[in-house]
Amino acid sequence: MTFLRPEARRRRAVATLGAVSAGLLALSACDKPTPMSTITVGSDSVSAETDCYGHGKTVATAQLSKCLQGKDMKSITVDPDETVRFGVDPDIADAGWTILMNGQPLTDSSTKTYRTVPGSVFFNAQYGAQGDTTVVSVREGEDKVTGLWSFKLRKDA
Repeated sequence: MTFLRPEARRRRAVATLGAVSAGLLALSACDKPTPMSTITVGSDSVSAETDCYGHGKTVATAQLSKCLQGKDMKSITVDPDETVRFGVDPDIADAGWTILMNGQPLTDSSTKTYRTVPGSVFFNAQYGAQGDTTVVSVREGEDKVTGLWSFKLRKDA
């Protein structure tokens, strides 16, 4: 068994304390990930975090507009005869959430973590659909928008 001299023990303790402090500092600098929203059609699904998340605070209207037109939007192909399933993290459900189609409310607000909508709705002109692509969003918040997750639905030919 080897014994360290007092100055060596002190250096080791300082080095250990420095490493722990640096690790805690690095962790505190990390942003908490946003909750996830998922769309499933048949056996295919897409999930996304969002840049439009206020962590409980209202998201600015200008930022919401950008998120509704995002170029990096995840997409999924939808057969109009299939059911489209929406799933959200409990954090989103607790705040209440609404499904939007092309920026307009498609459903009432819900506090459930899961909802379904017939695929045909997303390509029906009666509901505001235009063409073979529709932007669908999950809006968090009942009175104020605190988050927005957007996806592109492409009609399966």
